[in-house]
Amino acid sequence: MTNSTLNKIFLSEAGIAALVLRVPVGLILAAHGAQKLFGWFGGNGLAGTAGWMSSIGIEPGYLMAILAGSAEFFGGLALVLGLLTRPAAVVAAFTMIVAIFSVHIGNGLFASNNGYEYALTLLVVLVSLAIQGGGYLSLDNQLAKK
Repeated sequence: MTNSTLNKIFLSEAGIAALVLRVPVGLILAAHGAQKLFGWFGGNGLAGTAGWMSSIGIEPGYLMAILAGSAEFFGGLALVLGLLTRPAAVVAAFTMIVAIFSVHIGNGLFASNNGYEYALTLLVVLVSLAIQGGGYLSLDNQLAKK
């Protein structure tokens, strides 16, 4: 990759708002990923998540559990740090799209009915971060300046 391409990935003109979006959403995603991968925070762990994914037709369940859990856990950590913000946001956004259409869409909008409002909210924040980048208070911006 050329420096120009890397700068497009890393450099961000966004201000403090990017940090305000990145950190809490990153922490939330990392926690959800930890539930899926490690069984932390009351989660089912990898085997439980794989079994559940298989039961709703997302196959192969084990691989999909690893992919979804990793996108959330590692993507969330990347967002907190502001490191590879745009790629992490894109991967996590894709994960939210899959969650919306494979799990939540049939339940309507509201989260109280296991609807898609929460995943949609995360999706919108992630798309925003993919567009604007990590902001001036991110590791991405520090790398872009070097």
